[in-house]
Amino acid sequence: MRALRILLVIVVVLGGIFVAVDRAAVYFAESEAAKRIRITGATIGSTDVSIKGFPFLTQLAGGGVDEVDVEITGIETAADGRRLRISRMNAALRDVELTDGYSGATAARASGTAVISYADLTKAASDGVAIEYGGTNKVKVTGTVDVLGNPVSRSVLSTVTLVDGRTLRVHADKVPGEGVPGLEKLVRGKTDFDREVGGLPSGLKLQKIQPTADGLEISVTGTDVRLAG
Repeated sequence: MRALRILLVIVVVLGGIFVAVDRAAVYFAESEAAKRIRITGATIGSTDVSIKGFPFLTQLAGGGVDEVDVEITGIETAADGRRLRISRMNAALRDVELTDGYSGATAARASGTAVISYADLTKAASDGVAIEYGGTNKVKVTGTVDVLGNPVSRSVLSTVTLVDGRTLRVHADKVPGEGVPGLEKLVRGKTDFDREVGGLPSGLKLQKIQPTADGLEISVTGTDVRLAG
């Protein structure tokens, strides 16, 4: 019995050591992964990586990880000559394969949400245009145009849609013209626009866009998504 108790103590101690080593390895891997994440054609403000599952070391030995959650803030890219910034993006990666001597990673599947703030959307719009939340499924767009030398300002409620799975389109539902010839065309020239949403990790595609009080929420999904390397 004494030998059995000693054996049990040894097993418990070794198990504790393994768990501690495994968790330390996860912490190190998360930190290194966050530093290595790159997105072609875009700059990144910061990243946070959370590796799921236990034990991690046995997953690592197999060359992959079952689940990884990633949060990226401040993704900036050029869109139609203007900078378009994604405030933050959260992605859940599944069946992540480690490649290039553990310096790269590709997820078999991924899903998440990207958010573009109205301040950032305003910067990507035409000069002199301001965009804010307009209520259920709408954005409010305000622009000023010149009519016979006089500034005329109009605010419109607009619908935001996705075009070809990569471009967001802002289109006014109605422009109050008040009988001024050509005013609607002038206003739409300011308030209606398309902007390509670039800067997403390779393999991710836009699925659905939804205006909310915090900004435009864009659902993203993808396969063979490459985040690091």
